[in-house]
Amino acid sequence: MKYLSILGSTGSIGTQTLDIVRQFPNEFKVVGLTANKNSDLLLKQIKELRPKAVAIMDKSKVDDLLNFSSCQVYSGIEGLNRIASLNEADTIVNALVGSIGIEPTYHAARNKKNIALANKEALVAAGSVIMEEVKRNNVNMMPIDSEHSAIFQCLNGKNINEIKKITLTCSGGPFKNYSREQLINVTKEDALKHPTWDMGNKITIDSATLMNKGFEVIETHWLYNLPYEKIEIVIHPQSIIHSLVEFQDKSVIAQLGLPDMKIPIQYALSHPKRFLSNSQSLDLAKIKKLEFKEPDFEMFPCLNYAYEAGNIGGTLPAVMNAANESAVYAFLDNKIRFLDIPVLIKRMMDNHISIKNPDLHDILQTDKQTKEETKKIIEAEIV
Repeated sequence: MKYLSILGSTGSIGTQTLDIVRQFPNEFKVVGLTANKNSDLLLKQIKELRPKAVAIMDKSKVDDLLNFSSCQVYSGIEGLNRIASLNEADTIVNALVGSIGIEPTYHAARNKKNIALANKEALVAAGSVIMEEVKRNNVNMMPIDSEHSAIFQCLNGKNINEIKKITLTCSGGPFKNYSREQLINVTKEDALKHPTWDMGNKITIDSATLMNKGFEVIETHWLYNLPYEKIEIVIHPQSIIHSLVEFQDKSVIAQLGLPDMKIPIQYALSHPKRFLSNSQSLDLAKIKKLEFKEPDFEMFPCLNYAYEAGNIGGTLPAVMNAANESAVYAFLDNKIRFLDIPVLIKRMMDNHISIKNPDLHDILQTDKQTKEETKKIIEAEIV
């Protein structure tokens, strides 16, 4: 039996995680839950799962939970950190979206909790600090991303020093065949129509700009301790091959599966076992074709920014992440255009003087300041 705290239990990854918990009631017990502001769904989850404690970011929603549940209720970032550190939990599922996931990941590692990680931003912005805690406390960190789950499976039992390169596959998003002229007038409705994956709004926009894949490059660096020159990207529209690992003898191992997030979520929770899945099986005979091509770094400059931020390191990845987060939400609120997103990111990166060896405080301050500065630029309409 694994005892789980699920951070972001009302979101896309969180609700799919709970579907798996329901499928295997003898394997998993939920002891902690958190939500941003969806108190109605969180309350339903509390009544069903009876956790020890919960947290909600929106402090105005606390009374909604206290009036109708008997468990301990916390709020704000302090509440998230408490649920990430619960004595009763041995595994933390971080399904949070954005840099809000940094502190809870750090606290989970510091309190020797195993981590199933879907929150990309934690490693993108604070990889050095978090991985130091992971190693110091001998924490098991399992990736939930389909690409990093694929890499983990391809590397199982292999010598990481024998890797020639890792290739992350990328669907290319909804605009993979667009010209720059076509990108000028795309709407959020256009950007939210992902061709293969069903995800939350923020990550769907990140996939449309290909920033999501840039994030995954940085995650790969931290998870597998690889230099950036050994991490490549290839566009694969069908999203059947999730990642590939080439070894120095030129042998290539790939992991395949239909685009279904429940598969990597379940593996992250069940490892080292493999449980019977009710997901659809891959039938290669029904797949008409598998396509591959190089990404267009000029059309989608966020990829370049991720490699640049990763290679320079320090607090620059935190700036890139914070500027992107602010820009994406501004785009979703119809305050800026799609092509303004990379412009804002580049502007904030160019204006930043990176702190070389930041601690957690430095990273959190950089995140806060960058978001404030990006918001000012957006509100002044000087993108």
